[in-house]
Amino acid sequence: MGAADLVRRRGVSLNIYALHVELSRESNPEYRAMCDLGESVSCSKVFTSRWGRGFGLVQFFVAKDSALNQPNSVLGIIFYSLQMCLGLSLSKKAAICLVLSSWVSVAGSLYLASILAFVLGDFCMVCVSTYIVNFALLFTNLKRRRAIEGMKEKAG
Repeated sequence: MGAADLVRRRGVSLNIYALHVELSRESNPEYRAMCDLGESVSCSKVFTSRWGRGFGLVQFFVAKDSALNQPNSVLGIIFYSLQMCLGLSLSKKAAICLVLSSWVSVAGSLYLASILAFVLGDFCMVCVSTYIVNFALLFTNLKRRRAIEGMKEKAG
């Protein structure tokens, strides 16, 4: 198992926990997550905010309670799972898809980090950990792509 696999698994784990926190908070408003350390350090506050679903953008196109307006954690679980599946391939196309989707995840992380800091004024340990995972995944996917291209050049 390589570094990219570990990073992807960490991403899935973080997003499963985020989904657990969000669902627990929705069913019990008194629920206090391990990552809720204070008024301005609260992951459940962030996950249940409007930006916790569809990046706060999907609700402009569909109803707020639409099946298309999923929690960001569900999107993250799908993203990291697809990354794991694509990571099984040694093809150049898969490597390029991994890198491109990693760039998209980094852009999403920068967007959500700015919302976290400047709009919500909160610190979310799970969110920041996910942003770090996305940057690490980009780094490992870029490194992997270079290695695959090097293997193809030597073979060809």
